[in-house]
Amino acid sequence: MKSTLLMLEDDAERMTRFQAVIARLDVELIVWRDAHCMIAELAAFLPAARLISLDHDLEPESDTDPGDGLDVAKHLANLSPMCPVIIHTSNGVRGDSMTGELELAKWKHHRVMPLGDDWIEVDWYAIARRVLRKKR
Repeated sequence: MKSTLLMLEDDAERMTRFQAVIARLDVELIVWRDAHCMIAELAAFLPAARLISLDHDLEPESDTDPGDGLDVAKHLANLSPMCPVIIHTSNGVRGDSMTGELELAKWKHHRVMPLGDDWIEVDWYAIARRVLRKKR
C-alpha cells in the first residue's frame, strides 16, 4: 500500500500549488473539500497515512455546511495518534483551537501560516518533506 497524504482543502488555486509540490514527495494525495466527508471516510485511509494537512475555513459548494478543520481535529483527537498533522490555516484563533485539540491528544503537529506568495512551496513543503523522510 502506497503512503498517503490526507488533506482538507477547498481552494482550487492552493490545490494546484499543493499538487505541484506533493508530486515531489512520492506519496498519494487524497483531498477532501468537506470536513464531514473527510471524517466519514477517514478510517479507510488512516492506516496508510503518513501525513495529514488541515485547512480550517471551508467555502460551501452548495447549501450544505462543509464543516471546518476544527471538526476534523476534534475527530482525530478521539483516535490514537497515527501520523503528524500540519495545520495550514490563516484563521489564527481556530488554528490555535485545532493545535490545542491535537496537542491534548498527543498528536505530533506543525503549524504553517499561509503568509507570502510561496508559503506552500517553501514553508509547507519543508515541513512535509522532513516529516515524510522520518520512518513511521
